Amino acid sequence: MLPLKRRRVSSSDFGHRNDPTAGNTFPQFVFFLLERKMGASRRTFLSQLGRRKGFTVQEAFSENVTHIISENNSGEDVMAWLDSRGRDKDRTLPHLLDVSWYTESIRAGRPVQILDRHKLQEHQAAAAEVQMFSVPSYACQRRTTLENHNAVLTDALSLLAENAELSDQEGRGVAFRRAAAVLKALPGPVTGLTQLRGLPCLGEHSLRVIKDILENGASDEVESTRQSEHFKALKVLTGIFGVGPKTAERWIREGIHSLIQLRESGHTLNRAQQAGLLHYDDLNRPVTRAEADAITEVVVRAVVAVAPGAEVTLTGGFRRGKLTGHDVDFLITHPEEGREEGLMSKVVSWLRSQGFLLYEKTTRNSYLESTEGPARPASNMDRFERCLTIFKLDEDQRPGSEETKLWRAVRVDLVVSPISQFAFALLGWTGSKLFERELRRWAGHEKAMSLSSHALYDNNQSRYHRATSEEEIFAHLGLEFVPPSERNA
Repeated sequence: MLPLKRRRVSSSDFGHRNDPTAGNTFPQFVFFLLERKMGASRRTFLSQLGRRKGFTVQEAFSENVTHIISENNSGEDVMAWLDSRGRDKDRTLPHLLDVSWYTESIRAGRPVQILDRHKLQEHQAAAAEVQMFSVPSYACQRRTTLENHNAVLTDALSLLAENAELSDQEGRGVAFRRAAAVLKALPGPVTGLTQLRGLPCLGEHSLRVIKDILENGASDEVESTRQSEHFKALKVLTGIFGVGPKTAERWIREGIHSLIQLRESGHTLNRAQQAGLLHYDDLNRPVTRAEADAITEVVVRAVVAVAPGAEVTLTGGFRRGKLTGHDVDFLITHPEEGREEGLMSKVVSWLRSQGFLLYEKTTRNSYLESTEGPARPASNMDRFERCLTIFKLDEDQRPGSEETKLWRAVRVDLVVSPISQFAFALLGWTGSKLFERELRRWAGHEKAMSLSSHALYDNNQSRYHRATSEEEIFAHLGLEFVPPSERNA
């Protein structure tokens, strides 16, 4: 077989190649991809992909363009870009389309029908009819109830946050948590990205996930994470009381992905992990409000029996009005400063003698006001005397139970605070975790203060602000008081 001869290339061939419509299958469609927010490399990739499908894709904008394709831009954004180029307002506007139309057309091998969800200009026209949202920058400035109008979106972002946290990517996790908190605070459902314009804490990644869900009903990234074997293993192993992400990661590297594999591995577990593994199913089942109330009665009986006059407060999510939780937290104090000392050991001893404790570990109070103010350590963990327990809740203390098992295990935390620090402790232990983080961020960034569950220190004035109530703390911080039921950030 004779080799093919190379054809000589003439100058006319170069003119043919540089003609953007030459040889293309759909010459009546002339596309221009807007680089703004899309990025140069992605624009180049998508342009080449389109040309291979026979589309006319121009590198530079011209009057021949019939379709402007953009990503993460509103119709107003693209119009503003066109105006900045001195567009002829007498000429017919090209179609302003989201990149989703372009990618769908590439998959189909032809320009697909333009639907309303593809049209950026429709966003601008309908903006007046769409509910626009506005919220303050800090979660501690917002009122977030348990009524969530955007649960599908916040659940997706929360899952990505959890995955980041379990993978030791705290900054990434906080970013997703803040984005979810903004959506939780909105007074109505999000139906389009236009409504979110100008809102704080919504980064490009979070917006991309939101956009996918609004347009397609789900996010590929979220579903991929949810089905990831690594994520599933992390969830299972960190679900063991006493096991953190680093321990779970080490076990996964050793090939342990399940409880069965852990039991068969021969690993030596500490007391907490042994108890966590033994009572795994109970500890990973939600605690109901009725169960929390039953445990409250027991803890109050214990405190009254050993220290008449001492006070018990149910904190955490249940104080915020939640109907279920993963554990039950109590704050104990005495109205006379100093009388709280030695209280924890007496309460724990009473509970143990009555058969309520399956596991317990007490840590002493290590807080020193003289050093914990201006030189507060990086960790936001408080230094109160605390007892982490696994509580044995008998069936007769569980209203409405139909189980054959006569009891269940429940995680219960007992914390003792001096009355002088009680307001700060109550605020810190009520949560939510993000609300507390945002309170500390507000205190530091906006007020030059250091806030903890023990005290509020004014760095400018070099003194502590005393408080006997949560309302006083909010006043010191220059914030409007937010009741517990509206701190569900």
